[in-house]
Amino acid sequence: MTRRTASVMTRLTFICHGATDAIRKARFPLDEALEEKATAAARALASRMPRADRVFTSPALRARQTADALGLDAGVVPALSDCDYGRWAGQPIAALHESEPDALSEWLTDTDAAPHGGESIRALRDRVEPWMRAQSAQGGQVIAVSHAPVIRVAALIALSAPLSSFWHIDVEPLSAIEMTSNGARWSLRFDRV
Repeated sequence: MTRRTASVMTRLTFICHGATDAIRKARFPLDEALEEKATAAARALASRMPRADRVFTSPALRARQTADALGLDAGVVPALSDCDYGRWAGQPIAALHESEPDALSEWLTDTDAAPHGGESIRALRDRVEPWMRAQSAQGGQVIAVSHAPVIRVAALIALSAPLSSFWHIDVEPLSAIEMTSNGARWSLRFDRV
C-alpha cells in the first residue's frame, strides 16, 4: 500500500522596488534611494498588499525603502540582493557601449559571463534558486521585495526555462509577479483584474 503525503502550498509574491535615478538614466545601480514619486506610488499601493506569513527584502536601500513605503515589516535577506555589477556599478549603459562594447555584448549574450568582475546571470540564478526552494519547503504566503534581475531569474526558475530567456522578461518598478509551489514545482500565477 502506498502512502501519500500532503503537499505544502507556497504562494510567493515578488515585488520589484520602485523607480530610482539609475533606472531613469539607464545606469547600472549603486545603492541609491527611491525617487520621491516612487515612494508616493508605493504608499498608494500599501492597502493592496496581500496577507503574508513571511516578508523579505533585499538589503539594498531602494528595496528596503519600497518595503517600508508598502507598509511591510520585512526581514533583510542577502539572497534577494541585486546582481553584483562589479566595476560597472554606477556606469551609464550608453558609456559602456562606447568604452567596452565587446564586454557588454558578451554579458548580454552569455549567461556565464561576468566581464565587469561581478556576478554572471547564472551565478545570480544559483543564488536565488536555493532561497526559493527553502520558501517552497516552508509553505505559506511569502512576499519578497527585490530587483528586476532577481525577479527575472525567479520567473525562469518557476518555468524551468533556459537562462538565455533572461533578457526577454521586462520587470517594471513596483510591478509584482506571483508564483505558487506545491513543494515539488513552481507555477506562475495570474489573477483576475
